Amino acid sequence: MKNLINHPIQYIKQSQFYTNYSRMMPYVRPYWFRALMAVLICIPIGSLDAVIALSLKPYMDLVMVEKSVASPWYIPFGIVAFTVIQGLLNYLATYLNTWTGGKITNDLKMTLYKKMLTFDCAYFDTKKSGDIIYRFNNDADSACNGLLENLKTFTSRLFSSVSLVCVLFYNSWQLALIAVVILGGAFLPLANMRKRIKSVMDKSVSAGSAVITAYNETFAGNKTITSYNLAKLQENKFKNILSNIFSLKIKMIQRTSWLSPMMHVIVSIGIGLAIGYGSHLILTGKITSGNFVSFITALIMLYTPIKNLGNNFNAVQFSFMAIERIFKVLDSKPSISQKENAMELKGLKETIEFNNVWFEYKKGIPVLKDISFKVNKGETIALVGNSGGGKSTIVNLIPRFYDIKKGSIKIDGINIKDYTLESLRQNISVVFQDNFLFSGSIKDNILLGKQNASNEEITKAISMAYLDEFISTLKEGINTQIGERGILLSGGQKQRVAIARAFIKNAPIIILDEATSALDNKSEAIVQKAIDNLMKDKTVFVIAHRLSTIKNASKILVINEGKLIEQGTHQELMNIPNGKYKTLYEMQFGKTG
Repeated sequence: MKNLINHPIQYIKQSQFYTNYSRMMPYVRPYWFRALMAVLICIPIGSLDAVIALSLKPYMDLVMVEKSVASPWYIPFGIVAFTVIQGLLNYLATYLNTWTGGKITNDLKMTLYKKMLTFDCAYFDTKKSGDIIYRFNNDADSACNGLLENLKTFTSRLFSSVSLVCVLFYNSWQLALIAVVILGGAFLPLANMRKRIKSVMDKSVSAGSAVITAYNETFAGNKTITSYNLAKLQENKFKNILSNIFSLKIKMIQRTSWLSPMMHVIVSIGIGLAIGYGSHLILTGKITSGNFVSFITALIMLYTPIKNLGNNFNAVQFSFMAIERIFKVLDSKPSISQKENAMELKGLKETIEFNNVWFEYKKGIPVLKDISFKVNKGETIALVGNSGGGKSTIVNLIPRFYDIKKGSIKIDGINIKDYTLESLRQNISVVFQDNFLFSGSIKDNILLGKQNASNEEITKAISMAYLDEFISTLKEGINTQIGERGILLSGGQKQRVAIARAFIKNAPIIILDEATSALDNKSEAIVQKAIDNLMKDKTVFVIAHRLSTIKNASKILVINEGKLIEQGTHQELMNIPNGKYKTLYEMQFGKTG
């Protein structure tokens, strides 16, 4: 309050209201005319509130008191006419607000979505699906809808208040002073309300995102839930989430529900004082009965929105906090970024080198420890070792899904951080163990590798991935819809679509991350043939659990607990007495392997 008195301009500029609305202005600016019209229309909407109160003075004085024949008969009709005009303007303001709000919301969601696409894998590793949906979608709805609705309400009530206060002073400056002082007192309970409800609101957002996560997990994991009879467990988990949300709602009520009753009390004091002192002014002839009725009507119209302010305060604060969360996301910097003046990678010419590479997912817990090796163009490098030893992590570092802690990774002698992210990743094709397929057709998913591919390229990719026979059995052929995440395809079919996608991309570097480990023997045999086609004339990194598939690799790297403990060809590694690779191989195939 002291800052407000001594430095009003600075206080306003530092206020949360100013900050939130100023940061939203770039999204409002493209639609400024309609947004401005929506605000300007609210001026007469609010100002017309004073018409009813003001018109009661002559009506009361002439008709009710003097019983004059020359009564202002037009006043009732005038009130109806003004109310109709107010209603039409209100409709127009609502329409413009909805149109503008929809456009701003879409733009904001688009900005948030583009921002989401810049985040690295580590960001999504630490987030739940519900958090992502809430932060990138729901907050935009809450922010924009609240922003414009609050702006409309604020403008109409501001001019309504100004016009009604003018009516108060017109009728009696003495009573008006009492009313304004009480009005100021009604706002005092809101001073520290934000701090009281912020923690509860933050927890409410987390609880709301937990609900979304529960729905997503139930959808994606429905077969697991069914096969393990987890329905009761999931039901109890969801019940606990709802119970937590209910508790938070009750806490919010406990912290805010006293606002409206308190404001009712404060407002009633104002009305009581006005009636008491107003009666004295009438009896002493300082105001007329018409003045008094007009004053009381204006006072009630002024106080009524104030009495209900507590009910709207939560929504206003929720909107502001949604805006804060949105810009916290937009202000955040992805941990993996592109250097200024980064160069473009135009194919692999000579080598890929790992030099003393250290990496950690969690600070202080290294996953890779001083990894060094060199790969020549056209070679096939196989990575083997214990589960969780760091094999997948090594190949994930090449396209910069994650950035290393120490050391360097170089392509043709240049650090991969010096290349543009787009060109680096354009030169790498990845086939995962569980490849993600998008909703749409088989063709749509294959074309993700090269969106402008010709029909000849598509046909060749399908043939090389051994998909042609399967596609020929489908009524819609390559245009067959595969459902969300490719749910309508078998594991082997998904892998072959992914291989066709990688094939059509035609990148010089191929990463195969246990691409056949989840398949049965028959499916694996077909997929392996497709992989063999994909690997021709490429530099390939293979992670394989079946060592028979990598016997012919140019070099085999044995990774154990984050360290490179052996490297060489199959025969070289088999000649190491008690070697780790030899032990693994003999466990799979026996001594004669």
